[in-house]
Amino acid sequence: MASEDVKSESAVSKIVNLAEEAKLAREGVTAPSHAVLSICKSLIAGGVAGGVSRTAVAPLERLKILLQVQNSHNIKYNGTIQGLKHIWRTEGFRGLFKGNGTNCARIVPNSAVKFFSYEQASKGILQLYKQQTGNENAQLTPALRLGAGACAGIIAMSATYPMDMVRGRLTVQTENSPYQYRGIFHALSTVLREEGPRALYKGWLPSVIGVIPYVGLNFAVYESLKDWLIQTKPFGLVQDSELSVTTRLACGAAAGTVGQTVAYPLDVIRRRMQMVGWNNAASVVIGDGRSKTSLEYTGMVDAFRKTVRYEGFGALYKGLVPNSVKVVPSIALAFVTYEVVKDILGVEIRISD
Repeated sequence: MASEDVKSESAVSKIVNLAEEAKLAREGVTAPSHAVLSICKSLIAGGVAGGVSRTAVAPLERLKILLQVQNSHNIKYNGTIQGLKHIWRTEGFRGLFKGNGTNCARIVPNSAVKFFSYEQASKGILQLYKQQTGNENAQLTPALRLGAGACAGIIAMSATYPMDMVRGRLTVQTENSPYQYRGIFHALSTVLREEGPRALYKGWLPSVIGVIPYVGLNFAVYESLKDWLIQTKPFGLVQDSELSVTTRLACGAAAGTVGQTVAYPLDVIRRRMQMVGWNNAASVVIGDGRSKTSLEYTGMVDAFRKTVRYEGFGALYKGLVPNSVKVVPSIALAFVTYEVVKDILGVEIRISD
């Protein structure tokens, strides 16, 4: 009886497909290939995953950046709870989400490209691996997943880096800042006019170096944990070779924790380099127009050296606590949302095609 239902559904699906293709042919429109639909599905799922995950933790993301770049001689944000309270008291509810619109405008295409690039890089690397080993049944190892994730991270980050740069500056603005960027396009045009096009890629090098372990480990740990759980089936967490949403959230949380801890110092240096050349950076960061430390760095190594010399090694981990609190649900939500949306889109595509 069940097999008859399956056959019936398959027949209906084929009839719908043929009818749709005939309609498109009459209208002179070429039916999109399954490859194109698959690409669109991956991009949409990745974009939704990025937007949902970042918006959910936007207040912690803003606090992290403020802690990373604030003037060490004028501390306004001293810890996660105190920092969030200070933002709420001085800027209100909207202050908690300042810069989130820019972040979503950046993270949606970034996440879409990242997830899609990871899928394509994984396929390409696996194909090469099978050819080299002569084993058609070979599977991706954690090291190969790390490589695919690193490729995806570099591609996605480079494609959307100017948005990340201006997002950092918009995020650290306060109501008392003497100079205000009015939005994404105003910030982009102002930086181009006053600092030149190269300024949009300030901090790119530490970002590239940092994204390799961060994104690479995220994907490698997440996929490897999933495979291990499916193969070993510990504690009854796996049912019919499928992981529950809760288990996948836990895998994503573990992946995020490992990745962000390894790459965090490079994220701090990136943010500080993004402030270089901004005439009002010091006043924006401390909010009252006074500056007692130089914001000038000649490069990544100089930024590391000055940060450690003037503020100590611990300065490389400023904002780690709110980042740790936000990165676990953020990465977990991103992975799970991506898979759930892909499943939903997969069902819709099969029915409507």
